[in-house]
Amino acid sequence: MKIDQETVEKIAHLARLEVSEEEKEVFANQLSDILEHAEKLNELDTEDVEPTAHALPIKNVFRKDEVRESLEREDTLANAPDKDKGMFKVPQIVE
Repeated sequence: MKIDQETVEKIAHLARLEVSEEEKEVFANQLSDILEHAEKLNELDTEDVEPTAHALPIKNVFRKDEVRESLEREDTLANAPDKDKGMFKVPQIVE
């Protein structure tokens, strides 16, 4: 599929981009090359290829949800930049 400069202008307008006449010619050629490559990929026989969500087999590894002792409050707050009455103190973000 060949992309012309008019199509590049429409795309640039939709993307709110300002492109020069030289850029329109370059982008038209680049977009045409991309679409030609995509058309070549459509020629491949993918009949027996299973769809995948990821290129590599991935499995989630979950640990058992077990009750454990939590950290002591003093240990938890030891590195806090600011604390007050046993709690983290953070800057107010709502006026």
